[in-house]
Amino acid sequence: HYPFENKETFNDLYPADFIAEGVDQTRGWFYTLHAIATLVFDSVAYKNVVSNGLVLDKNGQKMSKRLGNAVDPFETIEKYGADPVRWYMITNAQPWDNLKFDLEGIAEVQRKFFGTLYNTYSFYALYANIDEFKWDSANLTEVKDRPELDRWILSRLQVLKQTVRNSFNDYEPTRAGRAISEFVDEELSNWYVRLCRRRFWKGEMSTDKRMAYETLYECLYTISQLMSPIAPFFADWLYQNLTEHLPEGNKEKSVHLSYLAEAKTALIDEHLNDRMEMAQQLSSMVFSLRKKENIKVRQPLHKMMVPALKPETVELIESIQGIVLSEVNVKELEILTDVSGVLVKKAKPDFKKLGPRYGKLMKQIAGAVAQFDQEDIARYESQGVYSLELNGEKVELEGGDLEISTEDIPGWLVMTENGVTVALDITISEELRYEGIARELVNRIQNLRKDSGLEVTDRIEVQVQKSGILEDAIIQNKNYITSETLAEKLELVSDLRDGTEVEFDDVKTQIALTKI
Repeated sequence: HYPFENKETFNDLYPADFIAEGVDQTRGWFYTLHAIATLVFDSVAYKNVVSNGLVLDKNGQKMSKRLGNAVDPFETIEKYGADPVRWYMITNAQPWDNLKFDLEGIAEVQRKFFGTLYNTYSFYALYANIDEFKWDSANLTEVKDRPELDRWILSRLQVLKQTVRNSFNDYEPTRAGRAISEFVDEELSNWYVRLCRRRFWKGEMSTDKRMAYETLYECLYTISQLMSPIAPFFADWLYQNLTEHLPEGNKEKSVHLSYLAEAKTALIDEHLNDRMEMAQQLSSMVFSLRKKENIKVRQPLHKMMVPALKPETVELIESIQGIVLSEVNVKELEILTDVSGVLVKKAKPDFKKLGPRYGKLMKQIAGAVAQFDQEDIARYESQGVYSLELNGEKVELEGGDLEISTEDIPGWLVMTENGVTVALDITISEELRYEGIARELVNRIQNLRKDSGLEVTDRIEVQVQKSGILEDAIIQNKNYITSETLAEKLELVSDLRDGTEVEFDDVKTQIALTKI
């Protein structure tokens, strides 16, 4: 015991890196430790302090038995698990802020973060086991030789490493947890895996398929390390599953004994990040327009238009249009370099941004902007700046100072967000309608495959009962339906009594599957 033994060990660890306690300990524990350390060692007791806020009920009231708003921590952990509770508490509010504790918030974390990460790992494990893929660090494909999507997600992974490491070093676990959550949900699951699914579905183990496995494995492995300080149990479960096949010398007994590799800054491609961010924004805007009109993503649409008034913007959109069209299920993307006669835009000043700079002139600025014609707005959007002279004073309107909106045009929906405008043709022709029905049918057949316990590689025969418009949709899209569902045979029958009833849109039919 110190100071008679372990003196060097104590000296290496003292003063402590940080201490955490409630704000009420400012004159108590915090002060007492410093006072004792000063008397005994002529030193401070710790280098950093985190003063925890209070845990309140969901309405911001202090918990108490008298009010009946206290939450039993043991029951909560028993129901939701320790990791979701901890992740919710860390990511919902900074440690030094008061936390409004809401059980529904834990349920959302459990579903949105842990559920998404679990499903992403399950997707990887399912196909990796089928293909007998094994991670081999000595024989990886060079990142520069991998497809654009692989290079992008690995670029974003390096940025995530930097963000998380810096956040923990700055004692900001909330920022770290939120960054991990956003990466898993928005970038890995809902973008990379969605766009790469067909690479994993391919029958043979091609070079492209192996690169997809290597990339997804690296992302999951790194996430298990990054999340481990906040979610130690789930992180270790994920790490153990990912490293199970590795030889003893290439893994640790626990994720908590492993060392996180430094971010590979050479893999960070800012230009690629910007391009993919634009692709995500355009896709998100189209999804919003579809939702506004209650048009499902499975229903193909004919055309979308995106104004691009700068040459570099045209080049950027051209480079991502294939990804965008595939993701949003639209046939054609037209880039408008001249919106006159096509889109009618309106401009109004952003008072929050302009007010602090031109307070006394805001009324005149609003009046001048109201007089902008389409040419004025186009010049502002293309140049990112517009000069006015009001009452002898020069006013510089910069990017973001004006809010630009676009009027809908007949048969189209239009949306402007963060300086980007999208127009979507919502007219559904008979041919598009048939294709949408075919896609819905594929979804129902895939669900039946899953419910029947079929393996993803099993081939089947399908019988579908004739039902009005469904018959024409199947005839025109038969090859698509059979290839997507691994159906060797697709037969339309007049009566099917032993099938499963399915219903979507205006279609009601029976489907029967037979494993070959």
